[in-house]
Formats: sequence, C-alpha cells, structure tokens
Amino acid sequence: MLIFVIALSLSSFTVLHKFYVSVTNINYVEEDQALQITSRLFVDDLEELLKERYDIEGLLGTDKETAIADKYIEKYLNTKFLLYLDDEKVSYNFLGKKYDNDVVICYLEVENVLLDTIKTIEVQNEILTDLFDEQKNLVHIKYEGKKKSFVLIKSDTKGMLNL
Repeated sequence: MLIFVIALSLSSFTVLHKFYVSVTNINYVEEDQALQITSRLFVDDLEELLKERYDIEGLLGTDKETAIADKYIEKYLNTKFLLYLDDEKVSYNFLGKKYDNDVVICYLEVENVLLDTIKTIEVQNEILTDLFDEQKNLVHIKYEGKKKSFVLIKSDTKGMLNL
C-alpha cells in the first residue's frame, strides 16, 4: 500500500510530454504550374516563437491578433523554410493563414514551375528547430502520383525528391 501511495504522489509531479511537430504538404498543380504548399504548426508554438524571436504578443487566432503577425510569420518562414529546384533556391509567396482549432495553416505558393524540366526538389525545413530541440518537421511532396515523405529534425533539416 505504501508503494502505491508513493507512486501515486510521484506521478502527480510528472509533466505531460508535449510534442513539437509541424506537417508540410507540397503539391504540384500542373494546370496552375505551381507548387502549392500548406504548413501546419501549433498555434502556441508559433506564439512562443513570435515572442521569443521578435518580442511580439501575436494573440494568434483571437479577435485581438496583432496586425503585424502575418508579416513576422512570413519573415520567419522565409528564413527557415527553403525550397530548391535543381539546386537553385526559389522564392514563394505567403498567401495567408487560417486557424483550425489549435493549429495554424500557412499557405505558400511557388509560381511558374515547369516540373517536366526539373530533376530535383529539395526542401530545407528548420521551422521551430531553433526554439525547440525536439521539433520534428514532417514534409510530404506529391508530384504526378509520386510521393516522398521526410521527417526532418534539428540535426537533419534537408530532404530531396528526385523526379
């Protein structure tokens, strides 16, 4: 009985483990000749990032969300999420974001992409790895029925799809 009481009291001090993960989907849309990208991040992780890196209280997903939140989210993504087509870095447009419960979905797009002339797509995803050592970034690339997925971590931030 004493062991049960000790175990119960010790378990009350354990902290629930939090998962640090993002999921990014990259799809080639032939009729638009574009790579359409969605990146899902936990709102609280992004909030912490804005506060830590830019000293901004984003209040994301609330009526009081700061007007500059998108600017800083875009700035951060542009430094931590990079795309290369045949070893050449490409730019993307930040189209906006929406909220789905505790997740923010960021929409990005690379325009004027002719994938039939491209041999490789490389992704470098360091999103939130500078803030959370345990961060895992899942990346799924789809193109003409081909799909490749990567789990990128702080020590391994790049993945490549050969077309």
